[in-house]
Amino acid sequence: MTINCAGSLLHLKEPKIMGIVNLTPDSFYDGGKLNSEASILKHVENLLNEGSDFIDIGGCSTRPKSKFITEKEEIKRVIKPIRAIIRNFPNIRISIDTFRSEVARIAVEEGVVMINDISGGKLDNNMFPLLGKLKIPYILNHMKGIPENMQENPYYENNVITEINNFFSKKIFHLKKNGIQDIILDPGFGFGKTLEQNFQLLKYLSLLGFQDHLILIGISRKSMIKHLLQISYEESLNATSVIHTIALLNGSKLLRVHDVKKAVECIKLVQYYRNIF
Repeated sequence: MTINCAGSLLHLKEPKIMGIVNLTPDSFYDGGKLNSEASILKHVENLLNEGSDFIDIGGCSTRPKSKFITEKEEIKRVIKPIRAIIRNFPNIRISIDTFRSEVARIAVEEGVVMINDISGGKLDNNMFPLLGKLKIPYILNHMKGIPENMQENPYYENNVITEINNFFSKKIFHLKKNGIQDIILDPGFGFGKTLEQNFQLLKYLSLLGFQDHLILIGISRKSMIKHLLQISYEESLNATSVIHTIALLNGSKLLRVHDVKKAVECIKLVQYYRNIF
């Protein structure tokens, strides 16, 4: 399977890694750490040196109970860093983590090659038409509600797997009507799911996406780990690696992570395990 990134075909026979670059002061784990151009560039350099295939830049926190900043503020947070990163790492593949079509449009003009939309197009009706013009890969995320209220008693009428697949099916239909072919699916761990529902998703990951689309997992150091084990976010690296390993064994082809080196190790071990028999 391949995806087309700005005219370059990326083969995903082996899983790939997306390193997280949070340009927000209030993200759940690393908010506020990247507060200067120098710190951003050093962080990106580390991600690339450790084996990141993409970096995912976000300027608007979407952690549970977070409130949206303005579009103007989001653009201010991400555009200058994108320019600096591309200037220093010209061959880099950047994904923009945004639900706003205008932020996505400007970011793509600056050299971004993928859009990661936590709302699956629900929060901006212009997102899908824009994608039709841009013809770049799109990460379609499932979310219940909005970050401010998504974890307040999330309810699913049917089985969580069935409901998410129904959501994906409808959205994929509209995306393809707009000419989008490179669609990556993110089931949205922690985006309107209970602890039990998150683990159901993990267990039955192979049932998502009809085996026609890549599955991305964004589960790094998330609350489902913290709450189950009663540990801090800082203590959750080992457990994150366990969850990544399960996700890879269940078919995930993209891991969105804070800790690239450990994720690379998970991929190498799983690939060796699979290929030796």
